[in-house]
Amino acid sequence: MQVKHFIIGLYDANSYLINGKILIDTGMSTDGLISAIKENIDIEDLELIILTHCHYDHTASAQAIADISGAKIAIHKDDEPLLSNDIVSAAAMFGNKAPAIKPDMLLEEGDRIPVGNGKELEVIHTPGHTPGGICLYESNSKSLFSGDTVFPNGSIGRTDFQGGNRDQLTASINKLVELDVKTLYPGHGEVTSNDVNTQIQLSLRMSKSMLL
Repeated sequence: MQVKHFIIGLYDANSYLINGKILIDTGMSTDGLISAIKENIDIEDLELIILTHCHYDHTASAQAIADISGAKIAIHKDDEPLLSNDIVSAAAMFGNKAPAIKPDMLLEEGDRIPVGNGKELEVIHTPGHTPGGICLYESNSKSLFSGDTVFPNGSIGRTDFQGGNRDQLTASINKLVELDVKTLYPGHGEVTSNDVNTQIQLSLRMSKSMLL
């Protein structure tokens, strides 16, 4: 599985281009991300944009890229109604209105998204940061695209935004510790392949400690 990692603006989420066909998250720097994509592929070859959750720093450029490329947009069904909410989408934090996004696919736990060569991404519903947050797991390469559920070195997603819930986040991380993960592709921070299972265990410990 070929993964290209894009980070354009200072506060943008990471974006990941998989096999030249699927884009995970889009950040906010539309022109910069479009240029980066075009440096790697014919943008019209892009087939699907997957949003790990509804927050503005992950979604703001999605519709513009979809309009240019013809790609479809997918998000978990529980976050779809939150995309247009200025507060819950965190757009207001960035001094903006929520983007006008029209998802083509509503995802659920256990959905499988083909990425080519017989490989697929499994959708894991991981609420806590947002109600419809997801992670995506590719079992052959043992790759986990974790959105804002977990980050490297035991860090975890915030739950103090509207729609966040610490109990749910802890339960979600409990799902992730059951996976065998070689490479973590987080929503923010550096990609890591350094004993990732232990890092996720540390994230679980961190989340549990904040429940006390």
